[in-house]
Amino acid sequence: MTRLSTDAARLNTMPKTSAANTPFHIVFGGDAYLNEQMVRDQCSAAQRRYPDAELIELDAAGADHYAFDEAVSPSLLSDRAIVKIVNLQGADEGLGDAMVDYCRQSCRNPADSSIVICQHEGGVKGKRLVDRLTKAGADKQVVPDLKKADAKLNFVMQCFERRNRRVEPMAAQQLVAVLGEKTGELAAMVSQLCFDFDDDPMGLDRVNQYLTSNPQVTGFSVADQAMAGRSADAIIAMRSAVEQGIDPIALIGALAMKLRTLAKASAVQAGTISQAEAKTNPWVLKNATRQLPGWTSAGLGRCIQMLAWADEQSKTNGGDPVYALERSIELISQKGRIG
Repeated sequence: MTRLSTDAARLNTMPKTSAANTPFHIVFGGDAYLNEQMVRDQCSAAQRRYPDAELIELDAAGADHYAFDEAVSPSLLSDRAIVKIVNLQGADEGLGDAMVDYCRQSCRNPADSSIVICQHEGGVKGKRLVDRLTKAGADKQVVPDLKKADAKLNFVMQCFERRNRRVEPMAAQQLVAVLGEKTGELAAMVSQLCFDFDDDPMGLDRVNQYLTSNPQVTGFSVADQAMAGRSADAIIAMRSAVEQGIDPIALIGALAMKLRTLAKASAVQAGTISQAEAKTNPWVLKNATRQLPGWTSAGLGRCIQMLAWADEQSKTNGGDPVYALERSIELISQKGRIG
């Protein structure tokens, strides 16, 4: 028999294990919350499939190959374990070799093997081990990073769909605008909304009602009223928020974020930067563009300087951040015009 035919025969005798039945799994990179969620989901699925299996957790950054070998071996409690390994990128060479050997062995005989679910944070560290495990038969799931606004909106929609609920587009956009940088908080907010309210679809008014205790949302509300020229309403809302315990610095931060978005919208409109270069949620940028009429670069600059002074007041002993906020709101409501 030639070498070529021998190799072909060896390939034909290798087990063809589907991803669902593969005992060795890698969850790789992407958004940290989604990464953890996928690991949790895989562990839960394995526990439902093998209810008698013991769940063992190892940190690859501190575990050695002895700990791994013990974890995947049969015990007095169970013939099979579900081994969750975090920080795969931190595994040393000895642990990595033991994992590759077990991965190859378990994929040949999945019926009697323990389930291994590895979590890798992404990046180049530990990538060689991931490649070795994948070649040995491991199932690798790459997690999306949720950096783009559309991906975040889709994530919100999916969070509602997982609970057999719907959400209005404007409501989903509001959630992304406020909590888009914090995937875990975004998911928790959707869960709480669905638990507290029966609305289907969930509307913008209900979302805003629920978010009123969030300093960033309160700051956005104050800024919107100020930009609409309703300085008295904005000041009342600001004072009410402070009386309820919201730190003035949180309101200043939200106001500053609004002004920075306004500046980006102005630059996009002038052609100085592209919409992609603005790196802002398209819906937020569109709303800011609607608020541009009447604003000038000089007026915007004065408002930003006033907020910088308010920020200093909030961080200085003896400062009066509430007065500084009032002055800032008044100037914003006048679109930065003096006199």
